[in-house]
Amino acid sequence: MAMASVSSARESLQHALTNRFLPNLEYLLQGSILDSAVEHLMHRLKGLCDNVDTSPEPFHDLEVCMSLRQPNSNQPLLLRVRRAMDRDAPMQMRYLGQPEVDQRRPTLVRSCMDCACTNGILDFLTEMGFRLEFEYLAKGYMFRKGRMKITVSKLIKIVHSKQQDMANEPISQSYIVELSVVAPTGQENVGEEMRVFAEQLKPLVQLEKIDYKRLGPMP
Repeated sequence: MAMASVSSARESLQHALTNRFLPNLEYLLQGSILDSAVEHLMHRLKGLCDNVDTSPEPFHDLEVCMSLRQPNSNQPLLLRVRRAMDRDAPMQMRYLGQPEVDQRRPTLVRSCMDCACTNGILDFLTEMGFRLEFEYLAKGYMFRKGRMKITVSKLIKIVHSKQQDMANEPISQSYIVELSVVAPTGQENVGEEMRVFAEQLKPLVQLEKIDYKRLGPMP
């Protein structure tokens, strides 16, 4: 019975992706800023974003990327599972489609699907045939400006060793900055709103649409 359920879930997921049953798009701009300058960016964001009395919202999350080989395709299916390390909250699973880099658009665009999950989601994905690609910790702050979400986060590498069950090492001496909006298909004005906001963060940080196909696999 369990194997039948796993097989049915795998088929349903593949059917949804093949037929593009994903009504939402994520519009995204990314950049980075050195540790030494991040406080200046935080002050700028506090002045530009909503709820200045309560923002920014801190977060400390573990993100796990799982992959599944697909028949008749060289591209594996990737799902990301995120778990909050600093509060009691449901785990989040996210599917992100291949990014579209269109020179006529001011942002990168990709299909997106998010859902809350129980704590057993990683075990379930493993039973479906998914395998661990990579994992890391993301620790930082989130701001909001209308429907835009801005995160400033330090990415931390997880190192497993015999001497230490889990040792954490910063991936770099900088913070990643992401400006994103998840919106239904057809709202092309979102990109222009983001472009205007990104201009206000210069010269502290340059937010761009990054073509990962040119850069190679994501870390």
